[in-house]
Amino acid sequence: MTDCSKTGNPALSTKKILEREIDEVPLKPLYTAADTAGLPFQDSLPGAEPYLRGPYETMYTSRPWTIRQYAGFSTAKESNAFYRDALRGGVDGISVAFDLPTHRGYDSDHSRAAADVGLAGVAIDSVEDMKTLFDDIPLDKISVSMTMNGAVLPIMACFIVAAEEQGVSQDALTGTIQNDILKEFIVRNTYIYPVQPSIRITTDTMRYCTENLPKFNTISISGYHMQEAGASPQLELALTLANAREYVRAAVGCGLNVDDFAGRLSFFFAIGMNFYHEIAKLRAARQLWFGLLGEFNPKSERSRILRTHCQTSGWSLTEQDPYNNVVRTTIEAMAAVFGGTQSLHTNSLDEAIALPSEFSARIARNTQLIIREETRIPEVVDPWAGSYMMESLTQQMASQALQIIEEIDQLGGVIEAINSGWVKRKISHDAAKKQSRIDSGADMIVGVNKYKHVGNEIKNEIRKIDNSEVLNEQLQKLSRLKRTRDQRAVDNALSALAHAAQCQHDAVGRPNLLWLAIRAARVRATVGEISSALEGAWGRHNVKMEVLPGVYELEFQNDQQWLELKQNIAEFSDITRHPPRILLSKLGQDGHDRGIGVVAGALSDLGFEVITGALFATVEDVTRLALSRDVHAVGISSLTAAHRVLIPDLVANLKQHCSHSIPVFVGGVIPVADYDTLYRNGVSGIFGPGTPIVESATAIFKAIRTSLGVRSSDPAPVTNDIAQASL
Repeated sequence: MTDCSKTGNPALSTKKILEREIDEVPLKPLYTAADTAGLPFQDSLPGAEPYLRGPYETMYTSRPWTIRQYAGFSTAKESNAFYRDALRGGVDGISVAFDLPTHRGYDSDHSRAAADVGLAGVAIDSVEDMKTLFDDIPLDKISVSMTMNGAVLPIMACFIVAAEEQGVSQDALTGTIQNDILKEFIVRNTYIYPVQPSIRITTDTMRYCTENLPKFNTISISGYHMQEAGASPQLELALTLANAREYVRAAVGCGLNVDDFAGRLSFFFAIGMNFYHEIAKLRAARQLWFGLLGEFNPKSERSRILRTHCQTSGWSLTEQDPYNNVVRTTIEAMAAVFGGTQSLHTNSLDEAIALPSEFSARIARNTQLIIREETRIPEVVDPWAGSYMMESLTQQMASQALQIIEEIDQLGGVIEAINSGWVKRKISHDAAKKQSRIDSGADMIVGVNKYKHVGNEIKNEIRKIDNSEVLNEQLQKLSRLKRTRDQRAVDNALSALAHAAQCQHDAVGRPNLLWLAIRAARVRATVGEISSALEGAWGRHNVKMEVLPGVYELEFQNDQQWLELKQNIAEFSDITRHPPRILLSKLGQDGHDRGIGVVAGALSDLGFEVITGALFATVEDVTRLALSRDVHAVGISSLTAAHRVLIPDLVANLKQHCSHSIPVFVGGVIPVADYDTLYRNGVSGIFGPGTPIVESATAIFKAIRTSLGVRSSDPAPVTNDIAQASL
């Protein structure tokens, strides 16, 4: 197991980040010709270098962007029905969401997988599941995008074999595989192996697809999850391009000619509520990538064109007044279109609450159709060109992103910046700063900390997956598969894959791992077995969550409620001779750590002693750490419905092994319908999206004081009118 948690003094790191922080590009109330005087590329055209105004000459006037619907849930059969309905409803391509065990290379029957199977995406254990997923969907006609990184080898192998058995040759397949593992080490955390062997998987996949799938995009370099984790638009842009350049260097180092693959590199950006900045970001991205690719001396103009998919923000969606989210998604979708995206997914209004319902998914899909069919927006190529404001903003965005890329180069490159923890701290700082501004009321969110709905709670239908039914079905299919396959052929294929993983030949001469994974998938080796064969050679990567203090303190240093609560915590610490001690953890296979990182830093600033464990903890892991560190409370962050199983198990396990009560708190995307069940199972508090930090910290502190029998003055009362942080 690899531990990259030793990244220096967090407080010192925070101070350095604050000193070197790049502020958001400011907007002025009035722009004039003086703002564009001397700026480059003023006379450039769409489809011409540096592609500032769009990668294609006619853009949407001849071909609109591709409407995609990112979805996957429950079993392959249910997801297949959803895809076919979406295709009938106007979607142009399929975008597959896999469940967390699949991302992490576990079959559904693995002991660490049970609570997450089928919840945040579709469960895929084998070729048989993949064939069901695309049943009656012609893979030679429909473009398929797959968000997969850690388990890219078995998933891509199963996809290729499923297509073969549908009668579709590899050279007819169109679509994109994300295959962006560096991003996983930065934010999303659905990695499996350490960094270097993971890069080998990425380049082997790029090489195999370049040689055998000429219409398929071999990698989609993603900034989306960085912005969702808290990165500003310019930081998202810089890190995405820095990662992309690293992949090109690795692919060229493996013997690929840049012109053989660079034209099929795809990018993936988030589009948030910062309307003008998001348009400028996409325009700046094309200009910057044109320049950065020059390092590799491409001969084809197509190699230097940045093409991108975009997705509206999930983080900007709110649990409160959820129909406001339709407006937010529409605004974000228009920014993506004005910025010149090549394909787009629009999020559903209920994604801050649960998986999208059929009702909300249809609205999200129709949002794009209305923009495309009713507004006449697509009739003009780059309508913002020549705007004093937009041209100025684009160049400022490009300049700031380039400044960050140069700083990464000074650190020794993007891999060194990741391994040192610099990138994670940079994003964590941005996330904490944004959240603290919302909590303090400096940034407004309608329906959350301003213009709050008063009256009856808005009821919204949500999709609820019966995890036990999905799990039982997957277990039965796995059992049947293993009874009927040729086990000797499976063992031989997995042995060849493990041997190749240990091969020390140079990159050009060693066996291609995707080719070997396809051979294994053909004989019905499972996703988990293929992943395990590689894990035996390389080990499994994990990382301890880091606390980044100091950001909330800056924003709240004059806030009376914050100061009174901090004083009460200091008095408690004097009485007990130790501060209130809380363990913050993630359970199951959910690696999204934005919320828990923000909360950890804020509680630390208030005077709590905050203990964090490794990601992907089991109930037993959390219990063991809680008892060994003698914590006073436990906080669990959840963004998947696995909380319905894991949280009651944790409460019961703590009661069984601890002689005194340890209050357990839960935060994140927890449907209100689940609250009663969690409370009946012993949870002390639930903090959904929109819970202010001061409120959640007060509840935790009161529970600790009560459980320890410590008497002191009550913390100051708080009002539930400020912003959007949760564990």
